[in-house]
Amino acid sequence: MISSPSTPRYFNNCVITPLPRERFHCCCCYVYAKAPLSLSKNNNISKLVPSKQETKEELSWETYNSLIQNHCSNDQIDHSMQILSEMEASGMYPSTSSYSTLIKCLAKVGRTVEAEAIFVEMKRFGLRLSIQEYNLLLRSFLKKGQLHLADSLLVEMGRDGIERNRETHILLLDSYAKAGRLEDSWWVLNEMKKKRIRLDGFVYCRIIKLYRDNGMWKKAMEVIMEMDEVRIRPDRRIYNAIIDTLGKFRQLENAVKVFEEMQHRGVKTDIVTWNALIKWHCRAGDLARAIGFFEKMLEQGLYPDPKIFLAIISRLGEQGKWDEIRRLFNEMRDKGHRQSGIIYAILVDIYGQYGRFRDAEECVAAIRSEGVALSASIFCALANAFAQHSLCDQTVKVLELMEAEGLEINLVMLNLLMNAFSNAGRQLEALAVFQHIKDTGISPDVITYTTLMKAFVRAKIYEKVPEIYKEMELAGCTPDRKAREILHDASLIIEQKWGGI
Repeated sequence: MISSPSTPRYFNNCVITPLPRERFHCCCCYVYAKAPLSLSKNNNISKLVPSKQETKEELSWETYNSLIQNHCSNDQIDHSMQILSEMEASGMYPSTSSYSTLIKCLAKVGRTVEAEAIFVEMKRFGLRLSIQEYNLLLRSFLKKGQLHLADSLLVEMGRDGIERNRETHILLLDSYAKAGRLEDSWWVLNEMKKKRIRLDGFVYCRIIKLYRDNGMWKKAMEVIMEMDEVRIRPDRRIYNAIIDTLGKFRQLENAVKVFEEMQHRGVKTDIVTWNALIKWHCRAGDLARAIGFFEKMLEQGLYPDPKIFLAIISRLGEQGKWDEIRRLFNEMRDKGHRQSGIIYAILVDIYGQYGRFRDAEECVAAIRSEGVALSASIFCALANAFAQHSLCDQTVKVLELMEAEGLEINLVMLNLLMNAFSNAGRQLEALAVFQHIKDTGISPDVITYTTLMKAFVRAKIYEKVPEIYKEMELAGCTPDRKAREILHDASLIIEQKWGGI
């Protein structure tokens, strides 16, 4: 395992603090104060009577349940939790349906500790839990990367006699595949086939991405033949996965052919299609064609993902083509997307010559002033832009601002923070983030390990790279092509310097 240095002082002051490990009862009581006492005119207490302020009207069991579910449906989870506290304080408890709704709503915003507390409370009260409640909590754990908690929940399901259904397997497959856990993914697929669970376009799309992420793009193409045999027509998700796979392995001509076939068959392209074409042509250095796809996308009224726009302006910035960056931005603005266009203006300025928006707070203030809703994807785009530019302090600031908005810091954001420290040659801080991820019960994914390997390569501490690679394998993550290349390069240097590890 990797030995961790003491956490740098700088990192202690950043937004990230360990999450609570203990479980707690989710229902913190919000108690209404009694009505204040009235005083007589001579300032003596004549008699204890309530003032004109009315006491809170007692609600029925049905009303409480209705309020909880209505607030949840409007994404007002804090109001729902307050109603739950009041309900329990009055000696009543919600229906199974209300409990399930609360778990679903809490899981949606990443409040897994509270979701689990409600789940435990349901069991304590002897309520019969269905597969729906188990899947809701499982989704919450997997979304947050808490694979150990997910595994424990699966064991609990078996102990309680709850049979895993199709949704359970789909949740596991999606999570394992995204985390690069190849063996676990194949295990889920085999289980689905044993139980004769139908494989649809979503499952085949995930299989294609699995092959893509493990360097087996030809195998990914064979999946299309299997789909033909079982008479499943490729949909937009499948076409997008194929284009992305071919692009990643520099089969760009074939990717364009699949794109043309997609259009010929009347399958409507979406932002994911265009993003893949633009991204991989950028990576291959074919900037002219990437910009061509970018402009065609704008003609269809689609707006690019901030990450894709960042990829284009990064390439143009490397070539010093600032006028071309401004032209593309003005073209987007002229298409009428003025409100959401502020995010792209900020990204341009981060990479621009004048550095107008080099402060994270200025960026967020500018976005808010335009009336744009601050979402996790916007914060992710900003953090990525600062990280690419090695602006570590500003990357941390983005996470602080994100947390202040009530949005949960997830593994993607922590990986970006690691990347910022890595690009700046600050491997100790990158290692501290890595340790924080593990300490908070989040399971690192392939990107986490690869980013840490890159940080030690930049610091020329090559002997740490094989250790990280081994830990990645022991954790159940299948190293991707980038990780294997980093290990190969580091091993050669170790061999040259010391004659082996």
